[in-house]
Amino acid sequence: MKWQEIPTPCYVVDEKKLKQNLKILQNLEQETGCHVLLAQKAFSMFSLYPLIGQYISGTTASGIFEARLGKEEMGKENHVFAPAYKEKDMEELVQICDHVIFNSFAQYEKYQHYFLQQECTASAGIRVNPECSTQEGHEIYDPCGPGSRLGVVKSEFPDQLPEGIEGLHFHTLCEQNVDDLITTWHAFEEKFGSYLKQVKWLNLGGGHHITRADYQLDELKKLICEIRRKYNVRVYLEPGEAIALNAGYLVTEVMDIVHNGMDILILDASAACHMPDVLEMPYRPPLKDGYLPGEKPHTYRLSSMTCLAGDVIGDYSFAQKKQVGDRLVFEDMAIYSMVKNNTFNGMPLPGIAVLREDGDVEMIKEFGYEDFKGRLS
Repeated sequence: MKWQEIPTPCYVVDEKKLKQNLKILQNLEQETGCHVLLAQKAFSMFSLYPLIGQYISGTTASGIFEARLGKEEMGKENHVFAPAYKEKDMEELVQICDHVIFNSFAQYEKYQHYFLQQECTASAGIRVNPECSTQEGHEIYDPCGPGSRLGVVKSEFPDQLPEGIEGLHFHTLCEQNVDDLITTWHAFEEKFGSYLKQVKWLNLGGGHHITRADYQLDELKKLICEIRRKYNVRVYLEPGEAIALNAGYLVTEVMDIVHNGMDILILDASAACHMPDVLEMPYRPPLKDGYLPGEKPHTYRLSSMTCLAGDVIGDYSFAQKKQVGDRLVFEDMAIYSMVKNNTFNGMPLPGIAVLREDGDVEMIKEFGYEDFKGRLS
């Protein structure tokens, strides 16, 4: 299929750019001995898991369904963390996961008997809260914010870890560079460093923008090597965005143009349905050949076919006037898009495709009415 033949709306993952990211992460593993895991909450396009598994160590999940997906489709290391677990899920998780990370000592104690059984091969860990916030403007994604439910604070830690706890985990970052990780590491080491002598592994969580052009990769390598040398623990990282950063697009078509103080494009893609982070963060997604309002001669507000008044993607300017039937291509749309989309208002889900390295587009899946109806009853 050629690019111009793609049915809209459609997510398109760029195979070449994905591989570029994966090679950076593979090199990180090779040079430091760390284990890199795909955080499926950001990117769960499982048709690409065999490719991803050629470069990194495995997957990490936020619950039973993601854990199953990682086990079935990649079949390498498989980790899970959730704020709480149901009994019926734990019975399966200890069979399919290598690491199970708990959010409280009470949750671990509830399921401790699984990990003390001789036949259990899963390793149990505790998530900690270093109480060191390094984020600005994205409070909804700050696990170290006031009153956070994520991770155990130092005041709630015992002097000795319970029997069966083999690792510690912290996750505090969101789209950040290594300087914030180093700041967090110092806070963690001051409060929890003594416990590292009681465990086998340390998980540094996600939020690391490792594949971003300005990421201080050498500093990350130094930090990982220093942790391994000083504490003799296996080190894990769980990037989600870094796997598919800048490696995907959302292709959409202009359905209509209306005017109310400015020209407004009605698209067949939706912020609320197809890229919810635009409203949740909020942020202004990059757009191919799109510029800041007023920067080019023609400025438009980009909106959707839903009835939600606030379903607005943002204001962009263009060198040329836009017409009904024109196509727009939003960039960096592989991450937190497919995994978060919905069918509000009966909006169709975008198709999923891969832009192969030879320039051909392969349609992986299309969705229809039954996908909408199947979520309801």
